[in-house]
Amino acid sequence: MITVSLCMIVKNEEKVLKRCLDSVADLVDELIIVDTGSTDSTKEIAAAYPGVFLYDFTWIDDFAAARNFAFSKATKDYIYSADADEVLDEENRERFRILKEALLPEVEIVQMKYGNQLQFGTVYNFDEEYRPKLFKRLREFVWQEPIHETVRISPVIYDSDIVITHMPQSSHAGRDFAVFLRTVERGERLSGRLLNMYAKELFLAGEDEDFIRAQSVFYEAARDTDREEDTVKEACLVTAAAARRGGDDALFFKFAIKVLAEGGCSELCKEFGDFYFEKEDFEEAAIWYYNACYETEPILALKTAGKETLNKLALCYDKLGLPEEAAHYREEAGQ
Repeated sequence: MITVSLCMIVKNEEKVLKRCLDSVADLVDELIIVDTGSTDSTKEIAAAYPGVFLYDFTWIDDFAAARNFAFSKATKDYIYSADADEVLDEENRERFRILKEALLPEVEIVQMKYGNQLQFGTVYNFDEEYRPKLFKRLREFVWQEPIHETVRISPVIYDSDIVITHMPQSSHAGRDFAVFLRTVERGERLSGRLLNMYAKELFLAGEDEDFIRAQSVFYEAARDTDREEDTVKEACLVTAAAARRGGDDALFFKFAIKVLAEGGCSELCKEFGDFYFEKEDFEEAAIWYYNACYETEPILALKTAGKETLNKLALCYDKLGLPEEAAHYREEAGQ
């Protein structure tokens, strides 16, 4: 049977940490908890668990650095990476026990289903998705192929049936936006992946001021000739959305047209709908809301082609004095 190190990074988690550790502590062989600056009773709660290894790590606006530090302290076969607002119910605790007994040693990453993602959804479009959660601590490199042999570099991944319930106390979007901006302020270039996550989080959970603060980041990315086409399109989209919220119509249309030239998307159509709705041009707004829901596809946030937009479409028809059409789209939204 494999052995497992639980690795966590925490900060001010007194409301949820015990709930998490009670659901998993007896399933693992080592508890490693790294505190990044708690001012509440988080460290005292963690210290109460037998055999726990508790470390301090100075926060440097870098979750990867903190997790790498935690992983460096692990000594068991596999590392289970958990967050304090996660819980394993009894059914999935049993699945975890069975996994420990049956896992083949060649498996290097185990994915588990992450559930309840939309309670305070920030970067995910689905309520349940696979995430890598269990990692082999020391990876073995093996040769493969009988001729023109090569070292296998792709990890062996197993998709388990374990479901982790995510039970946050609040949205983490504000924290995430601050880290994105401080990273840029330090002169670091956000990767295409991080720009994508930033853009998703804005459309899924951002307030108007979050878009406006992000505008310069995406404006520069949209003009960066070294970026991938998809990254540039997403950067143009966010720049347009931020410009609309900031009342800069010229900049809005400049970057919206760039997105249209690349095929458009539901998010942009909804932005046009909101633009014309605010101008009280409800006939034009209705056209764009319809396009968002039925004629284009979302590239960042599925909800821009769903209930919220359909309700705005219904409201346009209310304003136009067409109650039957309004009722139709409200029924669509309800479904």
